[in-house]
Amino acid sequence: MGFFSRLKMIFSSHINSALDKAEDPEKMLNQAILDMNTQLVESKKAVALAIADEKKLEREMNVYLARSQEWERKAILAVKSGEDDLAKEALLRKQEADNAGFQYKKQWEAQRDSVQKLKESLKELQRKIEEAQRNKNLLIARAKRAEAQEKIQQTMTSVSNNKSAFEAFDRMSQKIDTMEARLDAEKELDALSEDMDVEKKFAALEKNNTSADMLLEDLKSKMKMLPQGSAGVTSEETPE
Repeated sequence: MGFFSRLKMIFSSHINSALDKAEDPEKMLNQAILDMNTQLVESKKAVALAIADEKKLEREMNVYLARSQEWERKAILAVKSGEDDLAKEALLRKQEADNAGFQYKKQWEAQRDSVQKLKESLKELQRKIEEAQRNKNLLIARAKRAEAQEKIQQTMTSVSNNKSAFEAFDRMSQKIDTMEARLDAEKELDALSEDMDVEKKFAALEKNNTSADMLLEDLKSKMKMLPQGSAGVTSEETPE
């Protein structure tokens, strides 16, 4: 797995963990970036070891190339000295050095290509980490906004699914309205009763006054019918 893929997994793992466990997004993001930087350091060490292997292969290749050149020089010297057998031996040694040098060269070139790719991946990884650090605050804000929206949604769902409290409130409100209406009706009836009592009193008083007037008129009528000087006639009515 490449360095960037591993770092991506680390970052995603921390974000998902923060969302699943409802932990502080800022804390989790900071930890994620810390882990990414730790992985970056380890990746740099791995790339450094790969570069060291490349340098070692290059040195080994150069050693055998130098040996090849040295055996070739010795072969030439032997030919000049008329030592053909010795020259042949030198040429065989040169051939062995060439073969070994060729093998090391292939390994070095393959290692050099791998190191180049590792360097590019490392640069890309570092760029991504720097980008993540720049976007950290934005991600924290998005996470907090998502958390707030989730709480609002949960509250709305809870209100929609549990209406008993509101229904109890409505029932109590209606009951209080009924009690108030009943009290107002009782007050109105009491006031009406008081008005009727007053009217009865005045009616009785008027009735009594009317009866007295009738009695007085009746008495006067009787007195006019009596002869003068009869009993029941007052002194004021007696003629001089």
